[in-house]
Amino acid sequence: MNLSDPENGLNSASVINAKKTLHELLGRAGVSAAEADVLIALVEAGALAHAQGEVGAAEGEAPTGKGELYDSGRQDGAQAVRDELRHLAERALRRATGPTVPAHRLPPDGRAAHAPVGRVDVERTNVAVTALYLTFTQPSDLDPEMADEVLTAVLSTMSARERAGYPGRLDAFAEAHGESLTRLYAEYGPGSGIAVHGRHSLAHSPTSIAVLERLDSAADALRAAWDGAELPPGWLDGLATAWRACLG
Repeated sequence: MNLSDPENGLNSASVINAKKTLHELLGRAGVSAAEADVLIALVEAGALAHAQGEVGAAEGEAPTGKGELYDSGRQDGAQAVRDELRHLAERALRRATGPTVPAHRLPPDGRAAHAPVGRVDVERTNVAVTALYLTFTQPSDLDPEMADEVLTAVLSTMSARERAGYPGRLDAFAEAHGESLTRLYAEYGPGSGIAVHGRHSLAHSPTSIAVLERLDSAADALRAAWDGAELPPGWLDGLATAWRACLG
């Protein structure tokens, strides 16, 4: 298919029109142009990365019996396409998250100052944790007013690039700890005998998935961010205690 052919509807003018339309629709929903740009760039980066994988899969479907010269040329061509798609995906990701800070430019403690957490970061994470939470338990009556603050604290422990890939990290965490999460929500979450308010409140909130992932991978950073946000210490301690019991 020739994407430059105006008759197929996928020419550059149509793509630009789709982006402008998306900007308009998101703007009406209160999403700023900068936030919309981040979302679009993330979608573009993901589409290009997916296309790179598709090229690799197609390479294995090459016709046989064409000779070594044909096979070599096909492999070289496929590799060139993958390299270019990877380059384009990286460029789109940089538009969304900014450049990666080289190791030699990090401060003495080895940690880069993270960019402020934006509303899009919080919303994207909220979508991810809600879907995962509902695979383990039922909807909760608790809708914590501080849910955004909890997710902001969680996300402040990561770079912008780490936040971009965080939904995937949450998926991997949930898959690796499925049995423990099922036990946790059965014993402390909605439908359990544990009160909806108190030190186990977070077990009644989708944000608990993200908090648990950070307790598993960046506990010190999470506790520092939690204290800095002046969130209830009992929420974090209660969830951490329950999680240790369920892991055992």
